Amino acid sequence: MSLGLDSEFAAELEGKVGVVNDVLAGILADARWIGPEVRESIRYALEGPGKRVRAAIVLWCCEVVGGRANRDAEIAAAAIEMVHTYSLIHDDLPAMDDDDMRRGRATCHKRFGEATAILVGDALVTLAFELLAKEVEPAAVAVRLIAELAEAAGPAGMVAGQMVDLKAANGDVSEEQLEHIHINKTVKMFRCAAVMGGVCGGGEEEQLERLGRYGLKIGLGFQIADDILDVCGTSEQLGKTSGKDAKQGKATYPAVVGMAKSKELAQRRAEEAVAALEPFGERGDVLRRLATALLNRTR
Repeated sequence: MSLGLDSEFAAELEGKVGVVNDVLAGILADARWIGPEVRESIRYALEGPGKRVRAAIVLWCCEVVGGRANRDAEIAAAAIEMVHTYSLIHDDLPAMDDDDMRRGRATCHKRFGEATAILVGDALVTLAFELLAKEVEPAAVAVRLIAELAEAAGPAGMVAGQMVDLKAANGDVSEEQLEHIHINKTVKMFRCAAVMGGVCGGGEEEQLERLGRYGLKIGLGFQIADDILDVCGTSEQLGKTSGKDAKQGKATYPAVVGMAKSKELAQRRAEEAVAALEPFGERGDVLRRLATALLNRTR
């Protein structure tokens, strides 16, 4: 899926998307124990034209500290994409955000029914951890990756953010509360992607801390830009229903602080993300470009 980025950088991102898509396809092809109905639903969910930004960050951060993206990073990228896709499937359910379109086509529950969608989400999140446990070596790296992903996606991360977000609908939310929601619901997964990539590349703790800070800042900038796009973009551009946040009374940056300050905050977070990469020198250039490019995306 094009993000409306400049052609040169878009080509670099598409290269990473291709790697992740190939890894995901290979995993499904090898997982012959998965029944045909579940396999079809998983394939439908994963093959939607997603942005794969989190997965690309895993690969790029591995390259920044290790020189190249290795097999562990590819598995980690696939795992984080599976967890992200699971979260979208469940987020779209009628009991949550109740959306009919995702990634430019019918949501999983509209295509296969609610019960199947719930099970497919469950299957994806558990398969992600199974892959990390079985495919990553050495064991110490696998354990670190599992811990990072579990913390970001679990009750101290994405689940917590989703719960607060549901409670905040149609209520008065401060800027600080909104940032808390987004940090847990979205941003911690960006931090996780950056750290997982660094771990796969053999990064030292100081490097991992820097990458984690980068992930937090770029993730928050990404979410602010997403809130802006929900106001300004069309459903065709976004691949999901535009304007839905406002209709549902969701807490978003334009609703809480206004459009002008939202754009200012997105720019500031991108600059902070770039600053976190200072120790990496030229090796961090692609991550710097990503931080800037995501400000100008159109979907």
